[in-house]
Amino acid sequence: MRPYITVIFLSFLTFGAFCQINDGAFEVKKVSGTIQLDGVLDDDIWTGITPQTNFFQYFPSDTVLAKFDTEIYVAYDDNFLYIAAKSYCAGNDFRAISLKRDYRFFDSDNVAFVFDSFSDKTNGYMFGMNAFGVRREALISNGGRQRQDFDGSWDNKWNGESKQYDDHWICEMAIPFKSVRFNSGSKKWRFNAYRLDFQDYEVTSLTKIPSNNIIADLTNMTDMVWEKPLTSSGKNISIIPYASAAISRDYEDLEQTKNATSFGFGGDAKIAITSGLNLDLTFNPDFSQVEVDRQVTNLQRFEVFFPERRQFFLENADLFGRFGAGFNNPFFSRRIGIAQDTTTDENIQNAILFGARLSGKLNEKLRIGLINMQTAAQVENDLPSFNYSVLAAEQRVFDRSNIAFILVNKQAINPEKFGPTYDAFNRVAGIEYRLATANNLWSGKATYHQAITASKSENSFSHIGFVNYNKRAFELEYFQSIVGAGYDAQVGFVQRTDIWLASPEVKFKFYPQNDVISNSEIGFDVRLVSKLGQDGNEFVEDFELIEKNFELSGRLNFTNSSRLNGALEFETLKLLDDFDPTRIQADSVFLKGGTEQRNMVFRVNYSSDNRKNFFYNVRPLVASFYGGTRFGFSGDLGYRFQPIATLSLNWNYNNINLGGEFERAQLWLLGPRFDFSFSKKLFLTTFVQFNNQAENLNINARLQWRFKPASDFFLVYTDNYLSEDFSQFQNRNRSLIAKFTYWLNI
Repeated sequence: MRPYITVIFLSFLTFGAFCQINDGAFEVKKVSGTIQLDGVLDDDIWTGITPQTNFFQYFPSDTVLAKFDTEIYVAYDDNFLYIAAKSYCAGNDFRAISLKRDYRFFDSDNVAFVFDSFSDKTNGYMFGMNAFGVRREALISNGGRQRQDFDGSWDNKWNGESKQYDDHWICEMAIPFKSVRFNSGSKKWRFNAYRLDFQDYEVTSLTKIPSNNIIADLTNMTDMVWEKPLTSSGKNISIIPYASAAISRDYEDLEQTKNATSFGFGGDAKIAITSGLNLDLTFNPDFSQVEVDRQVTNLQRFEVFFPERRQFFLENADLFGRFGAGFNNPFFSRRIGIAQDTTTDENIQNAILFGARLSGKLNEKLRIGLINMQTAAQVENDLPSFNYSVLAAEQRVFDRSNIAFILVNKQAINPEKFGPTYDAFNRVAGIEYRLATANNLWSGKATYHQAITASKSENSFSHIGFVNYNKRAFELEYFQSIVGAGYDAQVGFVQRTDIWLASPEVKFKFYPQNDVISNSEIGFDVRLVSKLGQDGNEFVEDFELIEKNFELSGRLNFTNSSRLNGALEFETLKLLDDFDPTRIQADSVFLKGGTEQRNMVFRVNYSSDNRKNFFYNVRPLVASFYGGTRFGFSGDLGYRFQPIATLSLNWNYNNINLGGEFERAQLWLLGPRFDFSFSKKLFLTTFVQFNNQAENLNINARLQWRFKPASDFFLVYTDNYLSEDFSQFQNRNRSLIAKFTYWLNI
C-alpha cells in the first residue's frame, strides 16, 4: 500500500490561485409594465436602456471585434428577467435546420445568454433563441471548461419570440425567476452572451473568450448589477403529472400470445425550499418518451458508457456525477432503474416506485445534494427491492476550486427472501479536491474513494490525480488513476479494477492568419497501464506493465466550419481474459488470455461545411488488429429541407480478419433517421438502427406535441427484430405508448 499512499498524497498538493478582473459590468434596470414578446423593440420597458454592444469575435479568429455586432437589452421586474437581442448580419438569408426545441448552437442563426446566478464561476444557466423563435435551454457545470459540462437535456418553462428583418433579427425573452436558482438579496449575477451568424459563419461573444477555452466557459463573463437587490419570487411549486397508456407484446415470451394493455400515472413535483435550494419529488416515474440510445459497434474489452437522458436526474446532476472520471465514477444515475436478468445477463428495466432529490445552494460557497430512490422487486428475476441513497456536498475554496464529498448507498430490502445473487448492501464514500484557477490556466483534481462492501474486500479504494495547464499556444496534461482489486462501486461506472494508469499529454496550437484555416493543433498522448496484481489473475505479476499506448494526433478547423482530424496510434497489451473482439465467433474461438497483442490504428475524420443543405462526416480507419487486420468506414450524411425536415444516415462498417479459426467479421451498424418539424410545437422523429453484431433491428418513432410551455403529448412506437442477416427477421417485441404530461405552477 505504501506506493499507492505516496502517489495519492502527492496528488492532493494544491496549486496557487490566480486573479482575474472582469471588465464591462453594467446595471440592469427594474421596470414596470407589460411586454409583448414579438421581436419588436417598441415596448416601454426598453426605453432608456443602454444596450450592451461591441461583441468580440471567437471564430474564425479571437483577436478582432465582430464583423456584425449584436445589441443586448436587459431589464427585470419582481417576477421576470427580460432580455432582448438585436443581431446584425449581411442579409436576410436566415438558416435553421429544424424548428424543434433544443437545437444545436452550430445549426442556426442564434444567440445564447449565460447566467452565473451565484457568481461562483462553477454553475450556470443558458437560455437561447434562434432567428425563427425556436428556444433552447441548458445547464452548465464544472465551470463549462469541457463540452460535456454543457447539458442541453434540461427543460424548463419560459417564453420568447423572434422576428426577422432585412439586415438583422430580433429576439425577446421573458424568463421567470422561478425557473432559476439564486440567493435572495442577490446584488449581481455574472453574465455573457454569444452568437452564431450563420450567413457569415462568425461566432461572437459579449466578453472576449480565447479560442483555447470553449465558448460556454464561465471564466470570461461580466457582472450584471441589479438596480435593486433580487428578492424571492414567492411560493414556487410546480406539479408535473403524467398519464400513459400502452399496447405491447413480447414475442420471445411464448406464454404471451396476444397484445397486453397497460395504463400508468404518476408525476413529478418541484418545490423551492429557498431561492437556491430545490426539492424534486417523483412518483412512479415513466421515461418512455426519452429518446432512444444510439447503438454502437463494441470492439473494446469494456462496458460502453451511455449518458443519462431522464429529466428527473438532470438538474444539478453535476453535483452527484462529477466525482471520479468518465471511466471510473462512484455514482452513475443510469444504474437506478436498471437491473440485470440473472438468466441472460442482459439489462432489464427495474421500475422506480418513488424518489426525492434535494439539491442546490445553502450559501454562496456550499452546495448540497441528497437523492433517495426506491425500486420495485422482481421475483421472476430473483431481484429484491433496492433503496438508493446519495449524499453529496461541495464547498468552494479560493476563487473557483472546491472540496467535495460523496456517500453512495445501495441497500437491498429483505434480501434474505431472495437468492445470493445480490449483495445486501454496497456503499462508496469519497472526497475530492478540484482545482480551477481564476484565469483558467490550471485545472485538475485529486480524489480518494473507498468502497464498503458486504464481503469486506481488501484494496477496495480508488484514486484519481489530474492536472491540466492550458495556454493559448500549448496545453499540458497529466492524468493517473489507481483502482484497487476490491473496489466494487455497484451504483457507479467502473470499467476495470486492479490497475494503475498514467497518462501524460501535450498539445501545440497554431493560429494561422489566413482565410482558409482558423486554427490547428498537434498532440501527443501516452497511456501506460500497470496491473497491481491483487486480483489473483494468473497471467500477470505484481506491478507488471500490461498496456502501452502512444498516439500522435492532429486537427484543422477551417473558416467555413469544416473540420479535419487525424491520429496514428500504437498499442501493445496483454489480454487478462479470453476475448473475442468481434463478438460473433463460436464459443470455442477466441484470443487466449495471457497472450501479447499489438495494434496500430490510423484514422481520419472529415466534417463538411455545416451551413450546406447537404452535409456529411466521414471517418475511414485502417489498423493492424489483434494479429489480423481491420478496415473501418463510418460517418453520417444527410440533406436538410431547412427548417422543416432533415433526412440523415449514420453508418459504421468494420471488416475484421483475425485469421486462423476466426470467421471474417463484417459488422454493420446502419441508422437512417428522419426529423420533421410540422411547427414549433409539433415534431416527428423516426430512427431505425440495424446492428448485425447484436443481431437486432430497432425502429423507434416519436411524435411530440408541445401544446403549452413544458407540457407535452407523446406518441412513441418501438419495434425490435431479431435478425441474423438482411433476409431473416423475427419479431422480438413491439410497443405503442401514449403519454400526456402537464406542467402546473401553483
